[in-house]
Amino acid sequence: MTLSYNPPKVASSDTASLQPKVSKLQRSTIADMQQIRLPGTDCLIKANVSLSAFTSFRVGGPAEWYVAPQHLEELQASFEWAYCQRLPVTLLGAGSNLLISDRGLPGLVISTRRLRHLEFNADLGQVTVGAGEPIPRLAWQAADRGWQGLEWSVGIPGTVGGAVVMNAGAHNSCTADYLVNAQILLPNGTTKLLTPAELNYQYRTSLLQGKDWLVTQATFQMQPGADPAKVTADTSHHLNQRRATQPYHLPSCGSVFRNPDAYKAGWLIEQAGLKGHQIGGAQIAQRHANFILNCGGATATDIFQLIRHVQQQVEKHWALRLEPEVKILGEFQAA
Repeated sequence: MTLSYNPPKVASSDTASLQPKVSKLQRSTIADMQQIRLPGTDCLIKANVSLSAFTSFRVGGPAEWYVAPQHLEELQASFEWAYCQRLPVTLLGAGSNLLISDRGLPGLVISTRRLRHLEFNADLGQVTVGAGEPIPRLAWQAADRGWQGLEWSVGIPGTVGGAVVMNAGAHNSCTADYLVNAQILLPNGTTKLLTPAELNYQYRTSLLQGKDWLVTQATFQMQPGADPAKVTADTSHHLNQRRATQPYHLPSCGSVFRNPDAYKAGWLIEQAGLKGHQIGGAQIAQRHANFILNCGGATATDIFQLIRHVQQQVEKHWALRLEPEVKILGEFQAA
């Protein structure tokens, strides 16, 4: 999951820059400063880090600055540093529902993937998890203990923080059904707990989208005491069902488009005759038309143009505008 403080932009051909905007700090120091140690921590802020390895599409240009804090204090220090330098901030989780421009991202990219901790409270039947914990790993950990409730989430390729922000779901279940509360880091450096009602959950969205608030951890209500073998078997069943219907052999972001109220996005795309359609190294999957695959050597621009093509063709056939579920960050060349 990724949350950006600055909305993505689509550049026109006459104004698009081939490089991300460079801050005053980087212009004056990039020649001799490739990393900065956050004061009072062992955490390093690094310059010009490629983001392609941090997205499930395996595309994307460099971050102007990149940091991966491991503790709340390092996270707070990262925000403070960006604020002092007047840099925009992008929050990066597992990068599983994300398309980053080939031009990269200006400012500071803060990765939450190292914010990991796991605490099972048997008395309350609750588990509290760091925002960077992968959801499949949490599902298996719960199954091993015989805790029911998260079997459905095993095939979601994201982090806990991303699941909270996006209200991730599968198999007729979703994050909102099990979330007790989420700890949120506010721009002023303080934290507060929000309940599902306060998060205003809807289909694949929440109050957190578009806000400069960061999920640091979440607590889920579960049902302890079941046979671990049964919970593990149920979890495996959900994973196998997902693998049988969705392509996992090539890099993708999962479902690209939200489902309209009356139809499945994949069905609309398939009926428009777009299965297998390819632009550059990006292809609409044969197994599931709501997946776009990186077949090798795809660029973010290839994927972006294929998303636009799908939107145009579905609108032409069905008079419906598909809205992307994937988050698109950075500057892209308009077609």
